[in-house]
Parts: sequence; C-alpha cells; structure tokens
Amino acid sequence: MEAVSVLSSSGKGAITNSQGVYVIDVSEKDSIWFSYLNKSTQKFPVLKILNPQSFDISIQINIPVLREVKILPKDYKRDSIQNRIDYSKIFNYQKPRLKTVTPAFGAGAGFDLDEIINMFRFKRNKSMASFQRRLLQDERDKFVDHRFSKALVRRLTLLDGSRLDSFMRVFRPSYAFTQLTSDYDFQLYIKRSYQRFKKGYPPDPFMRETEIDLEEEQ
Repeated sequence: MEAVSVLSSSGKGAITNSQGVYVIDVSEKDSIWFSYLNKSTQKFPVLKILNPQSFDISIQINIPVLREVKILPKDYKRDSIQNRIDYSKIFNYQKPRLKTVTPAFGAGAGFDLDEIINMFRFKRNKSMASFQRRLLQDERDKFVDHRFSKALVRRLTLLDGSRLDSFMRVFRPSYAFTQLTSDYDFQLYIKRSYQRFKKGYPPDPFMRETEIDLEEEQ
C-alpha cells in the first residue's frame, strides 16, 4: 500500500512508496507501527521481527459505500409539493386568536390559555408571519419562472444571449396574470411583448399589474 505512515517509538518515521516499500532507521529497543487514514496498527517490537527485510502486515480499513443516489431533473410541481411538506408548519401558521374552551365537567366556558400566551409572544409571531410571507413570495416567483421560462420565450421569439436576458427581466409578468391566464393568452402576451421589445417600448402597464397583497389573500 502507498502512503502508509511508518512510525517508531524513538520518534523517526517514513512513508511507503507506490510499491509499499519504506526505509526507517531503528534500534533494537524501538517498536514500530503503521498508520493509514487515521487507522493505526499495534506496536511491533523490533527485537521480535525475525526478518526485517520481509516484514509484512495488513491494515483493516472500512470504506463506507454510499447508497445509490438518483439525480432527477427539476420538476416545478414536485418541488413545490415537497416545499409545502418541508415547511408545512410555516405555511399553515395563523395569527393567535382568543378561543373559548369548555371544561369536561361543565364548569363553564373559558379562554384557551395557550392561545392567550401565544398572543403575547410578539417577536415569535412577527418572525413566523415574516417567514411565511417570504415562503409564499418565493413560491410565487418559482411559479412565474416555471411558466415564463427561457425555453418558451426563446422558442416564441428566437431571442438569445443578452437580449433574451433583458427581455426576461423587463417583460416578466406578474404572479396574478401568470396564474389566471390560459396557455394561449400567455403565449400571446409573450409575442406582443416581443413586438414592443423590438420597438424599444416599455411593457404594457396592464400586464405589469401590482401583485395582490399576501396578507389580504390569507
């Protein structure tokens, strides 16, 4: 084996070459041992080595083998579903509200103590709501990326390179328009936008409508 460390109790050392050969100076009182990938052997007293020219040992090394990994192409729907599963607690978060509870023995209705406590956890509630908005916005952005893809725009306009990048940035449609428009109308929007792009016109204001506020949609 190559690159095995050979060490002696006197402090000297050597490394095996590609043939597993090494040279190390030792005295009769020394012991030597071998180390490979942080795996060390026992110490061997030099006096007990009958033939130093043919002293062979073995080192047991366990090499972990990874399980088969399958690499799949991007799939918007699958990724979106998985994202909802991974962050289900955040997506399902609702601001705490007072709720009444009825005791099991009919002692009268009262307020849920856990909900009262949560109402006063302002920092946590604000953080959860902010994270939820970011996740929802990210989900919307990915949906627009899915429909308004470079592959589709390139096929309909024959744009490429920096001009394609510029068109994608300037004429990117809103989430609401992307969500509500049929495939036919969506492609028609791309073609009409391309005509405006060639003439140096800005996007049609109607097509660049303001996004619906996330909180109002909840």
